[in-house]
Amino acid sequence: MSRLKPSIRLGAAIFLAGCLVGTPLAGAQAEAPPALFAERWIDGTNGAEPATQVQALDADTFVIRQSVKTNFEAPFLYLMFGRDKVLLIDSGADGGQIRPTVDRLIAEWLAANKRTSIPLVVAHSHSHGDHVAGDAAFRDRADTTVVGLKPADVAAFFGISPWPDAIAQFDLGGRKLSILGTPGHQAAAIMVYDPRLKILLSGDTLYPGRLYIPVNFLGDNRASIDRLAVFARNHPIRAVLGAHIEMTRTPGEDYPHEAAAHPDEHPLELPPSSIAELRAGLRAKLDVPDQGQVHDRFIIMPVSARAE
Repeated sequence: MSRLKPSIRLGAAIFLAGCLVGTPLAGAQAEAPPALFAERWIDGTNGAEPATQVQALDADTFVIRQSVKTNFEAPFLYLMFGRDKVLLIDSGADGGQIRPTVDRLIAEWLAANKRTSIPLVVAHSHSHGDHVAGDAAFRDRADTTVVGLKPADVAAFFGISPWPDAIAQFDLGGRKLSILGTPGHQAAAIMVYDPRLKILLSGDTLYPGRLYIPVNFLGDNRASIDRLAVFARNHPIRAVLGAHIEMTRTPGEDYPHEAAAHPDEHPLELPPSSIAELRAGLRAKLDVPDQGQVHDRFIIMPVSARAE
C-alpha cells in the first residue's frame, strides 16, 4: 500500500480483457492458501490490542504486524536471522513501535543462541512511506545498516546488476536468500525468496488486497511479474507473503480504504498459483486509472501516473 492510493471500493468498474471478462481467472479457487500461522492476526476488532504482534515461522524467522490501531495500513514486516547477520524487511508505518519489538526479538535470539551480538540490516520491500517510516529509529542503533531507498541504492547494496533483471544472492550466514528486483508498484521494489522455508516475501506487488500500479509503470510491473513467473517455475514456493491484508474471506470483497478494523480477514498467505493468476491478469490493457480487475484474493488497480 502507499499514500498515493485513491479511495476506492469493490464497486469500481471491473476492467477485464478477453476470456477474463466478468469472471475470476480460471482456477482461482482451485488452490487453498497454505496455513502457516497458529494465531489470528490482530485486526482492530478487539477494543484493546498491542501495538505489534509477532508470530514465528521457525526459530530464525519472525513475522511482525503493526496494529491497525496505530496506522490503517497495518503492515507486515519480516525479521530473518542467519549465522552472521539478521535482515529486517520494512520498518513500518507512521505511529509504529517497531524498534522495541525488533530489539526484543534480537535479544531473545542472541540469548537462545548464546551470542552477544549480531549485525542488523534494515531493507525495504519498496520505498513508500508506510514501509520506511520507522527507519529513523534504527539509524542510531549500533551495528545496524539501513539500506537506501532509491533503486540504485537497493541494486548496489544487494548486488543486483543489471537492475532489475539479475537475481542477487544475499547470505545471512548459512542462509542464502534470493533478492529479485520487481519495480512496478514502486521503482525500488524487491521480493525476497527464502529457500529454507520456501517462502516468497512479495511486499505490495502481490498480497491479498488492492495491487496499485501507476499506469506509467504498467510495463515495468508486467516485466517484473514475467521474471517472477520464470523464477517460480524453478524454485519451490510454499507460500507468498505480502505486506498487507485488504481482502475479506469473501472472494473478491475488500475493506473500505483506511478501514479502522478488518473483521473476517483473508489469510496473509497466498498460494504460489497467485503468481500465474496475477501474470494473466496483467495481460489486460489496464490503462484507465481506478478501474479495478477483481480476483478472488486480490484486485489489480491501475492508478494515475506517478514519478516513482
